[in-house]
Amino acid sequence: MAWAIGAGSSGSTPFAPAVGANAISVMRAGLVVGVLGFAGAVLQGQSVTEAVGSELVGGVSLTALAATVALLIAATLVALGVFRGYPIATAFTVTGAVVGVGLAMGGDPAWAKYREIVALWVLTPFVGGGIAYATARLLRAERVPERVLVPTLAALVGAIVVNVGFALLGPAGGSGSIAGEIAGVFGGGTAATGAVTVALSLLVALALAADTRRDAEGAQRRFLLVLGGLVAFSAGGSQVGLAIGPLVPLLDTFQSIPIVALLLGGGVGLLVGSWTGAPRMIKALAQDYSSLGPRRSIAALIPSFAIAQTAVAFGIPVSFNEIIVSAIVGSGYAAGGAGVSRKKMLFTVLAWVGSLALSLLLSYGAMAAIESL
Repeated sequence: MAWAIGAGSSGSTPFAPAVGANAISVMRAGLVVGVLGFAGAVLQGQSVTEAVGSELVGGVSLTALAATVALLIAATLVALGVFRGYPIATAFTVTGAVVGVGLAMGGDPAWAKYREIVALWVLTPFVGGGIAYATARLLRAERVPERVLVPTLAALVGAIVVNVGFALLGPAGGSGSIAGEIAGVFGGGTAATGAVTVALSLLVALALAADTRRDAEGAQRRFLLVLGGLVAFSAGGSQVGLAIGPLVPLLDTFQSIPIVALLLGGGVGLLVGSWTGAPRMIKALAQDYSSLGPRRSIAALIPSFAIAQTAVAFGIPVSFNEIIVSAIVGSGYAAGGAGVSRKKMLFTVLAWVGSLALSLLLSYGAMAAIESL
C-alpha cells in the first residue's frame, strides 16, 4: 500500500506543478519527493495513522485478516490507477476499504468522523481551486508588482511553516511548533507565539525579496521548489497513515512494537514508491491536466500546502491527488483555461467516486464472505 501511494499520490503530486513549469526534471523530482515524504511520514504521520486505524468504524477493532483484506483491495485499485496514468484518490480508496471491512465485522458507522471527512473532501476542490485561481490572477495582474506580491506570499507560507506541529519538538506522544518553542523561551503564550510568527515571516519575505532583486526568475524558481518540498513533506505526513493506519489496532497485540516503527516502515514504502513509480504520474499531472508556468505553479502549491497541513492537524485522511489536481485546474483557469483538459478531469472525478464505492463494496463483500465461513 505504501509503495502504491508513493508511486501515485504522495510521490507524484507535490512536484508536478514544478515539473510542469520546467523548474525541475521528472526523475530528480521523484528522488527528492521520496526523501521529503519519508521525513514527513516519520515526523507528522501519527495523527492520520491513528485516525485511519481506530476512528473510522466504532465498536470493533480491525483484525490482522481484516487489515490484510482492506489494504490488498485498496493497494490494487491505487496501483491500477498508477499504471493507467489516472490519479486515484488514495484517501477515498483506503477509507472505503477500511469502512467496508469494519462494517462487515459488525462495527458501527462513525458518523461524526464521516462528516468531518466528507466536509474536507467536498470543500477541497472549491477552497483549493478558488485560492489557486485568485492567487494566479494576482500574479498575472500588472497593478500588483511581482517583487512585492511573491515575498508576501512567501511570508504567508512561512507563517504556516513555523506553526506546523513536529513530533521532535513536542512532548512524548505530542508535537510542537517552531514558533511555540521559540516563544517558550520568552515565557510562552498566544501573544509571544504570534510575535515570533510575524518576525519569522518577515525574515522569509525579506530573504526572498533580496533574492528577487538579484535574480527575479531564479528566485521564483527557487520559491517554487521550496513549495514543492513543503507539499512533499506534508504528503508524507498525511499519506503514510493511509498505508499503515489499518495496522494500528494490531499494536495492542504486539505491544513491543512502537508506532514509530510503523511510521518508519511506511515511510520506507513511500520512499521506494516515489523512486520507482512516481515519474509516470508526475508527467500525467504536470502535462495532462493543465499547461503550467511558474506563476500558476506557485498559485497551485500554496493552497495545497495549507490544506494538507490542516488535514494533518485534524487527523483527517485526505487525497493529495484531489488537492493538487483541484489547485492545478484552478490556477489554469486563471489564464483562461490554460490547456485544462476537461475530458481528463471528467475521467478523474469518475475514478475518484468509483474508487470509493468500489473499495467499500469489494472490501465489505470479501470480509462478509470470510466471516461467514
